[in-house]
Amino acid sequence: MTLLTSLPSHRLLIDVSLWSANLSELGAEVKQVEPYADLFHLDVSDAHFVPGLLFFPDLVAALRPLTCIPFHVHLMTEHPLSLIDSFVDAGANLITVHAENGVEAERSLEYLHRRGIAAGLALNLEEPPERVTAYLDVIDLVLMMGTRLGVKGQDLDTRATSRIQAMKRMIREQGYADRVKVGADGGIREATVPLLRAAGTDLIVPGSLVFKSQDLAQTVAWLKALPGPDAIQEEGEDTARS
Repeated sequence: MTLLTSLPSHRLLIDVSLWSANLSELGAEVKQVEPYADLFHLDVSDAHFVPGLLFFPDLVAALRPLTCIPFHVHLMTEHPLSLIDSFVDAGANLITVHAENGVEAERSLEYLHRRGIAAGLALNLEEPPERVTAYLDVIDLVLMMGTRLGVKGQDLDTRATSRIQAMKRMIREQGYADRVKVGADGGIREATVPLLRAAGTDLIVPGSLVFKSQDLAQTVAWLKALPGPDAIQEEGEDTARS
């Protein structure tokens, strides 16, 4: 059993993005959201791979004693391999690197596998799902980007749902459906999450949807109740029979 397969498989997983929290009260925000999160998502950027600078190991280490919820560190950096040890030592439980890192992505995934740390591979919108095939033995998550990297507040790209469907189909055909999850990051809104879930996503990375919710318990209950493609198909078959 891996980190992600140990989490509920019958519902959508909630990987809460701390980038959308009140950064001046980050510890308090973590404690407030903790009862509703399956993971906490920490974006890391170096102002080269994507614009801007984001979270760093000392911050992860400072937050780690506050919660037992797993930390998912998303490395949007040119040289992820050089950062892995620092984030693992700080308390990361899952680390995702980008397919666009090429050879260094491969080395990073192999290193995470050797260290026994859950590993994810992220794909930008331009990357074909087939890029993942060679890494299915060493990854736990495919993180499908639904917007351009490093910029908050964008609308979900129109290609996002069909790309998730293609990824789920490929993973199933390769025999990894029980081991490798598919996540959606970017453009996570009230109107888009049902579409992403229906397309087959197992995990979403919500930010403002959580932190700006007027009723967090109700919002998360709604997210967790959204039907996946199998449930939708079964409902359609039941309707047809009746």
